[in-house]
Amino acid sequence: MNQSARSLLLQGAAAFGVTLSPPQLDAFACYAAELKKWNRKINLTAITGDVEIVLKHFVDSLSICPIVAGAGSVLDLGSGGGFPVIPLKVIDANIEALSVDAVEKKIIFQRHVGRLLGLSGFTALHARGEVLAERFAGRFDWVVSRAFADIPTFVRMALPLCAADGKILAMKGQAGRTEVEAAQGELTGLGLKVVELIEFTLPQSTAQRSLVVIGKNQ
Repeated sequence: MNQSARSLLLQGAAAFGVTLSPPQLDAFACYAAELKKWNRKINLTAITGDVEIVLKHFVDSLSICPIVAGAGSVLDLGSGGGFPVIPLKVIDANIEALSVDAVEKKIIFQRHVGRLLGLSGFTALHARGEVLAERFAGRFDWVVSRAFADIPTFVRMALPLCAADGKILAMKGQAGRTEVEAAQGELTGLGLKVVELIEFTLPQSTAQRSLVVIGKNQ
């Protein structure tokens, strides 16, 4: 990861209240290097430049840090190359994280990165989200996804996996508000509500993002 990308990562993380230590910065550099290396063999991402990896993968992932800070357990559904779950683990080693993807090669990559970075409390599981409730019902404080599915599909899969007071976090692009409006009826029918909708511009970019926080009607 070149110096320009490192500086962008520091600035982008700071925009979300995250101060990266030198070891954490080195961990992200290692992650980026492995992502580029493995991407030559398997399709992990269409984003291959250092600056784009930093902004569109790392900083984008760190945008959820202020929301899930202090969480005990997090499930990332459809995690692909490990986003947002691995950046989250680099920042908060105390979180127990389960990363799930239906593509085995992506999970093998994540396990490799987890070993390289020495991530404890991190498990990468090759599975379909639809079957997780058999093993992990009511387990997680947060269930998150980044552009994994439309909101109703995601929440139907995520809801059985949430702890009693758990929440669901959908990471969306500029159409997040439109998706929320379209999903309101189905959310209500599931006993859920949108607790928070955060819209922002990705730091050092023009890309629009939305974070949709969904909780149970109490």
